[in-house]
Amino acid sequence: MVIPQLRTVTRTQGNNEALKTGAVTPHGFAFEFEEVPVLVQAFRRMVRENEFDISEMALTTYLVAKAHGARFTAVPAFLVRGFHHGAIFYDPSSGVREPKDLEGRRVGVSRGYTVTTGVWARAVLAEEYGVDLDKVTWVLSGDEHVAEFRPPANVVPLEAGRSLEESVIDGDLAAVIGPRPESSALVPLIPDAERAGLAALRERGLYPINHLVVIRDELLAERPELGADVLDAFARAKGLYVDRLRAGAGDSPTDRMYRRVMDATGTDPLPYGIEPNRAVLERLMRHAIDQRILERPLPLEELFAETTRTLTA
Repeated sequence: MVIPQLRTVTRTQGNNEALKTGAVTPHGFAFEFEEVPVLVQAFRRMVRENEFDISEMALTTYLVAKAHGARFTAVPAFLVRGFHHGAIFYDPSSGVREPKDLEGRRVGVSRGYTVTTGVWARAVLAEEYGVDLDKVTWVLSGDEHVAEFRPPANVVPLEAGRSLEESVIDGDLAAVIGPRPESSALVPLIPDAERAGLAALRERGLYPINHLVVIRDELLAERPELGADVLDAFARAKGLYVDRLRAGAGDSPTDRMYRRVMDATGTDPLPYGIEPNRAVLERLMRHAIDQRILERPLPLEELFAETTRTLTA
């Protein structure tokens, strides 16, 4: 019997490392891993060309892609989670003192408006600090993965030849949402962001999802059980990682963050499956609508391969 080799892209991290080393092997197929150094480029290749059989993908990118007819479907293996209170940076000498000061100003966003970190960070600004997002002009440093997406009127491109960081330092932008800037002149707008994120988890159950896994629809049509098989492989690899975290292994910032989540919740910091994540998935959908990324909510169950809809891990 010939075992299908499925072309797969996923960044090596604790919860899928066992798939890369072969410590966990899938049932009925084999992963043929392709390493894409800049993972977001794989998202774009999958969205625009349906290039891979299985691919890690940013959650909001997936929602937008499905709204525009993408020919792939997710399994509820949520590979990346985190808090985004610390993703908003500003220059303390700018006169900005608190999040509400961003209203009426221009704020940079790393890459596209639909980038999942940006969606969650804007949600924090709106929900926790009362920022009217419609009163901010969002300035993008790149374009969208989903070429068909059209942003709202208060979203504009960054001037050519400029960077977000220098635009904040020069005063053209009040802040920027994205990875930590190189310049030490820019600092997080929300103080003690890690504590704020964990407080949001404890008090409101806010535990954002950033990435999941998608499979080409053609393969799911040929072999419906493939969704469950892919989820099973990722779940077994994740289980080994969570066991290591419980034993105190791993000292990366991500490892430490997941252990803090375990301390706060007493549970697996990376639950897979629709049901244990229903509230956060529906929450992101609402934020995507509020931010005029989606026109309407997408049926949640239909976003996931049929054989995975009742599975948890």
